[in-house]
Amino acid sequence: MLLAGALAGCGGGIRYRPVSDTPVRIGPAYQVRGTTYTPAAQPAYDMLGYATWYGAESGSQVANGERFRPDWITAAHATLPLPTYVEVTALDTGRRILVRINDRGPFGERARIIDLSKGAAELLGLRARGKAAVRVRVVEPDEQDRAALRQGRPARVLPPVAPRPLASLQDQFERGVGAR
Repeated sequence: MLLAGALAGCGGGIRYRPVSDTPVRIGPAYQVRGTTYTPAAQPAYDMLGYATWYGAESGSQVANGERFRPDWITAAHATLPLPTYVEVTALDTGRRILVRINDRGPFGERARIIDLSKGAAELLGLRARGKAAVRVRVVEPDEQDRAALRQGRPARVLPPVAPRPLASLQDQFERGVGAR
């Protein structure tokens, strides 16, 4: 009984921050594998690139101090403030979801602009592929969507991008990111 009580008190020493939208953390510039990343507020952020997903780090501490939960709708971005809310669009289907960024990454390949949690990748329909072309843009969702994402649940369902604007995004991707 005494041993069980002692073991129950062992939390591995990690003190996780509660899931919250405040304070927003930007943080200083940092280096990973020789590349310098400079976090900054970017309210007009709207980029095309690749998304990948991660999920094996369950229980790890993410960059803003929260516990990583792979089934939640979260993501990692190298420079956006933590947390930031983004709309992620799969360029092959036009499917869109809202995601809460609470971690840093991806690092390495320049064309990779976001790492989605396993839950976000599944919701967007990208998990089986591992890497997919996406549009990521900063948004300010309403409090109901923010609350759902803070609790690990998906936000409201967004309609897919219409065929004509989707074709334009696909063309921009092919001329820009896809041409590299």
